[in-house]
Amino acid sequence: MAHNRYREAQPSGENTIVDAEIAQLTAAGVEVLPFLRSSDEIPTMPKSAKALLPVSPIYAPRAQQELSRLITEHRPDVLHLHNPYPLLSPWVVRTAHKHGVPVVQTVHNYRQVCSSGLYFRDGMICQDCRGRALGVPAIVHRCYRGSRAQSALMATTLAVHRGTWKSVDRFVALTSAVADHLRDYGVPADRIVVKPNGIPDPGAPAPLGDGFLYMARLSPEKGLGLLLDAWRRHPDGSLGPLRIAGDGELRPLAEAAAAERADVTYLGPLDRAGVRAAIEASAVIIAASTWHDVLPTVIIEALASGRPVLGTALGGIPYLLGADGPREPAGTGPAAVATAAPGEGRVALPAGVQAGEAGWVVPPEPAAMAAALPVAMAGAALLAPAARARYERTFHPDVVTRQLIDVYASLG
Repeated sequence: MAHNRYREAQPSGENTIVDAEIAQLTAAGVEVLPFLRSSDEIPTMPKSAKALLPVSPIYAPRAQQELSRLITEHRPDVLHLHNPYPLLSPWVVRTAHKHGVPVVQTVHNYRQVCSSGLYFRDGMICQDCRGRALGVPAIVHRCYRGSRAQSALMATTLAVHRGTWKSVDRFVALTSAVADHLRDYGVPADRIVVKPNGIPDPGAPAPLGDGFLYMARLSPEKGLGLLLDAWRRHPDGSLGPLRIAGDGELRPLAEAAAAERADVTYLGPLDRAGVRAAIEASAVIIAASTWHDVLPTVIIEALASGRPVLGTALGGIPYLLGADGPREPAGTGPAAVATAAPGEGRVALPAGVQAGEAGWVVPPEPAAMAAALPVAMAGAALLAPAARARYERTFHPDVVTRQLIDVYASLG
């Protein structure tokens, strides 16, 4: 299991997922050899090692030497790669193949194409580098760490390793949207498996609370501004409470909204116990991302706790909510039933609101989000059991670990 851990000062869902995956595989009887580096090592590196850092995303010699020793000693059946940057380099794929070891990679972002990995720039979705041999727009706009020089290095790395990525034996796409991204990149469909992350089972859901919870990094791409614009289109108190949890550059926006309206509360950053308490206090979780969010873990946490989700129709969100299949005709589906008074039968959903198995998705527009809020409030109780059932069927650790072992076995 190869992974370059992100800095601990910047909480990373990928770090958490890798740790959980190692534990789940070990519990299932798989022998896992962690091959981990951490970006926290960089400040303490000797000057000679730091001098090589600019080229390490392209080729990291120390990592290749260590991986070669590990493979020679233990003869693993497969190398499973997560994040290779900056201390491992995609070159680990070539090193594994040189030793006859097949490679699986879990794709957590869009960095085969996009230097930032987000498909998001200057407050909006950006795919300017798709289809280019060299991502010149990323260099022009300083997309990687706000530096033109580092962006040039990352764009060059992506160009150099196009063939490396296309040699990976099996890609694990976290959602159907990531699978689409890989096919667009040129990966054959038979080398892509859709397997989401899982989280530990929190146990039987508590009774529904009231109102809505928005819990995310408070940065522009996570859609706090979109949500607050939609929320203000309803009278104060008409939708129940809105709780906001998290921290980041948009914290003043959350604090101002809480000061402005009695139905908005800013909870600040939460620890694990606080997260669970906030979810249980709410009826609906909101995922308002304005970028192609790959797999917001908060959605899986919501489903595990039996809370339906109102999300934007971007990235992996429709897949997580079971809303990425054929659209249901207007006036049908569980959300439509939920908005009908007893005896009135089914009613049409507002324009732009699509019902999923475990929630609702809308375009990333304030008017559509505003129209969906009362739908979600009325339909929460009906969809709560379906939300929990989707977690048990699709995101439970037992399910995803079995899927991952099957991926490994298919390469034997």
